[in-house]
Amino acid sequence: MLLCCMETIKDVFTTYRQGLNKLYEANETEAITLLSISEISNLSKAKIKAFPETELTKQQSERLSGILNQLQTGKPIQYILGKTEFYGLPFNVNPSVLIPRPETEELVEWVISTVGSEQFAVGSGQIVGRSILDIGTGSGCIAISLKKNLPNFNVSAMDISTDALKTAKENADLNQVVVDFIEADILNYKSDPDSYRGVNRKSEIIISNPPYVTLHDKTQMHINVNDFEPHTALFVPEDDPLIFYKAIADFATANLMENGLLFFEINESYGNDVVKLLEDKGFKNIELRKDMSGRDRMVKCLNR
Repeated sequence: MLLCCMETIKDVFTTYRQGLNKLYEANETEAITLLSISEISNLSKAKIKAFPETELTKQQSERLSGILNQLQTGKPIQYILGKTEFYGLPFNVNPSVLIPRPETEELVEWVISTVGSEQFAVGSGQIVGRSILDIGTGSGCIAISLKKNLPNFNVSAMDISTDALKTAKENADLNQVVVDFIEADILNYKSDPDSYRGVNRKSEIIISNPPYVTLHDKTQMHINVNDFEPHTALFVPEDDPLIFYKAIADFATANLMENGLLFFEINESYGNDVVKLLEDKGFKNIELRKDMSGRDRMVKCLNR
């Protein structure tokens, strides 16, 4: 669908609403349209809403038409624009990395608030040399956001994907932070358990948002996830949905300080299963937390 005859912001909203009504709910379409217009016109979202009769140039109309054509294939707006925002920071994204989600921001906030609380007993607040390891970093959104907000921590981030790590390194540069990126497969780390670190040093915090989507879950997912986001970062075998949690828990047992913290983002359907897994492996003070939508999505525990 072309927008070559469109003249105003109001026209764009009408055309996008008609063009995307089979793919998105009305509120999602409005948010996508608002983001597209803001990106192309350099107008603030407030101005776009306040002045819907603002006329657009022919070039702006053509660019918005091109974006709509891509959106109609199911391609996420973040991949089309090549960027998104996470925890108030800018991130480049592409099909080699997952698009950061709001619930992952809640996980980051949980880590930051825990570090700032008295209950976090490992080390002392401002000692240089404290360490965090992010497993399955993807775009680097977790590791970079933590480094930005906890600058006294040394932050490392692991991923199996060379392309994902390339994007994560670009995002670290973009946000002017130093993160140690490691290419490694957590499912096979035992072949070289010290390969992920230059110094034989245990981490104070290990955090991970690993793959956890089952094939059954896949049938319920939107086309823009199934057809465009990287499957290796999403899906797990139907008969072993906790495969990454088992591997990371085993890794943490050996590579997390005593009383160090392990944080997970989880599949809402497996909250109790993850808790039991961690109990069986000897972790303590296990806390299962709901996200803003009331779903079991995060776990925190202490190494024994």
